[in-house]
Amino acid sequence: MLSELSKRIEPSSTLAITAKAKQLKAEGKKVIGFGAGEPDFDTPDYIKQAAIEALKRGETKYTPAAGTLQLKKAIVQKFRKENNLTYGTDQITVNCGAKHSLFNIILCTVGPGDEVIIPSPYWVSYTEMVKAAGATPVIADCITRGTLKLTPGILSGRITERTKLLILNSPSNPTGVLYTREELEALGKIVLQHDFLVISDEIYEHLVYDGVFTSIAQISDELKERTIIVNGVSKAYSMTGWRIGYAAGDKQVIAACGKLQSHSTSNPTTFAQSGAVAALTSEEGPAAIERMRIEFGKRRDFVYNELSSISDLSVPRPEGAFYIFPNIERYLSDKVKSSFDFAEKILSEKLVALVPGEGFGAPGYVRISYATSMDDLAEGIGRFKAFLKEIKPA
Repeated sequence: MLSELSKRIEPSSTLAITAKAKQLKAEGKKVIGFGAGEPDFDTPDYIKQAAIEALKRGETKYTPAAGTLQLKKAIVQKFRKENNLTYGTDQITVNCGAKHSLFNIILCTVGPGDEVIIPSPYWVSYTEMVKAAGATPVIADCITRGTLKLTPGILSGRITERTKLLILNSPSNPTGVLYTREELEALGKIVLQHDFLVISDEIYEHLVYDGVFTSIAQISDELKERTIIVNGVSKAYSMTGWRIGYAAGDKQVIAACGKLQSHSTSNPTTFAQSGAVAALTSEEGPAAIERMRIEFGKRRDFVYNELSSISDLSVPRPEGAFYIFPNIERYLSDKVKSSFDFAEKILSEKLVALVPGEGFGAPGYVRISYATSMDDLAEGIGRFKAFLKEIKPA
């Protein structure tokens, strides 16, 4: 009854945890949620007002499948102003969220027989998108090699004659690591040597606390030609539910994505596109982003300082995004055998919801989102520390 495609795709490893957390909340219990992949701030008023005005103007009909010209021009302007990258509007596609952008690009660039290199830890959907395209995800293990970043050595070891694509995510979900310009230059040399494409997932571009964001497309014109940038308004402008993502790159790839989208979702929501134009072009935008970035930075510092004070917990310092990714291997035992067991147990006993590392290709880790209030962070981290004391192996 089911297609081979449906059989290839694995269910989310977090579904059971999420369902249980919702059930506990419905029972009236105070669950501290560290699983959210979205800012807890409201969308800025100037963006909401722009969408309201669009609705009043009757902007409720179809637009071109790959987005309005007005929004594409705003995205072109964004790249020129913020990244010193020049694109034409025919190199831009607007999609129903950055996840949709990624899915379209993968479906339009790889297929059976192709391999896609994905550094681990990775965002949970990368591997399943590649499988959906009929291609093979090739995991570049950046954990056991003593780093959470892809290096030239690790990358070179995973390249074959079937390599078609590399997916990079900086700042990273789930680790928060940020690639430096020098690191991207070193990886770029390998990309050019073997001549494959790069998807650069830059959705957390504006949420950087240490260092400076650099896109691999900024390194050279040759790398720009081989890079498809994916971004959106979800994280920077707290517009997750608006579902507006976008991609920039090679004209042929972008045109293919538009063609695919014309047969699947058609256009992103019309009045949401008007809100995205306001997000990207209003003079209020930078200040709105900065207010949120500063607050996330304070939360990052609090969570990192609290967790790094625990001697048996290994905690990489996140440089961006809003996640921290502690290694809990020293707390695993016959009673708590995996990070999935850890997540289930801390939810049941301490009412703390977090995401196990298995879904990110990182068993022995858990992802904690600090996209929640400081009060909830303080209470939740307190429960987390108490839980560690209770389960610590003798």
